[in-house]
Parts: sequence; structure tokens; C-alpha cells
Amino acid sequence: MYPFIYLASQSPRRQELLKQIGVRFEMLIPQTGEDSESIETPLLNEKARAYVERVTLAKSAAALERWGKSDLAWAPILCADTTVSLPNSDQGEILGKPADALDAERILRMLSGKSHEVLTAVALTINPNDVPIHLVQISEVRFAELTDAQIQSYIETKEPFGKAGAYGIQGGASAFIPEIKGSYSGIMGLPLYETALLLDRAQVQRI
Repeated sequence: MYPFIYLASQSPRRQELLKQIGVRFEMLIPQTGEDSESIETPLLNEKARAYVERVTLAKSAAALERWGKSDLAWAPILCADTTVSLPNSDQGEILGKPADALDAERILRMLSGKSHEVLTAVALTINPNDVPIHLVQISEVRFAELTDAQIQSYIETKEPFGKAGAYGIQGGASAFIPEIKGSYSGIMGLPLYETALLLDRAQVQRI
């Protein structure tokens, strides 16, 4: 039985969600000099599911290496990554974090009036010599038709930045979403039901 895990993610939403299900965690985040951004660059013609799975496993490997260079006691390492996809769309197979305001506007216009998928991969390294156990959870989100004013007002909040698909469901964008199918916590960045299953397999204690 492990009393805590390492979380290899800087996402405050993932931290909040782990607290919600009573999981103690310590941070194991990228150090200065680690090239974490290049991991997130999509490969040519890469599909969204393959992308999010590859990125999460790459982050897991980097986190394990980080732990190996430390003097920290062992505990399971949790990694996750989320992307947004407009399936069967050449321009929207992988909609990552916007580079700037114009990119955020481009992405939000693509999502306007359509249904899209939110894919979150979760990986848990139970011990340092084993391949991580992992899964991909997929939810569907429908956006209402957005006006120019709504898009610009939302971008001005700065909320789109640092978020796949240029929005956060737990924030102001919730007013754009008439329907979801799947996991609300998965859309936030960590599907709690599926994550709890992995944690139970690793015998991680919950408060």
C-alpha cells in the first residue's frame, strides 16, 4: 500500500481533482533545461488518440528519469495529457494549446457550433522497472454557435492560454457548452473514475 504518489504535471486542475478523491501527492515536475515542449509537438499525420497516448508515455519516461536522478523514496508516478480533436477534420485532428490570441481565435472558431472530442490519457508507473499502466478516456463536447463578441471577450480573460482546445470547461467557457457526453473530470484533464481504477491496481491509499 502506497500512502502517496508523485504527480508529474503542473496542472492545478489535476491537483484539485486528485485532492477531490483523497489522494496524497508530491510534485515531480520538469526541471530547468528539460525540453518538455518538444514532446507535445504532433508528428506528421498523427491521430489524436495516438498523439495523447505517446505524449503521456513520453512524459512518464521523463518523470521516471527525473526520479532516478533524485534521492526521493519510491512511489507510483502519475502522468496525464489532454488534447482536443475535431474527428475527420484535416485542420482539427489535434487542437493543442494556442500559441497566441490569434491562434486561440482560430481554434474557437473551429469549435463553434460543432461537437468535438476531448481525449485524456493517464499513465501510472507502479514500480520503476515496469511499463506504466495506461488508458485513454474520450468525451464528447458540443459547443453552441459563438459570436465574434463572445470569442473576443473570452480570449481577453486569458483563460484559453495553456489549455488544449483554447478553453477550460470549469471556467467561462462553460457558458458555451449545451451538452457533454462522457467524463466531466476527464474534460478538465484527469478522468477520476478511470484514474481511481489505476490507483487501486497500484494499491495507492486514499484518505
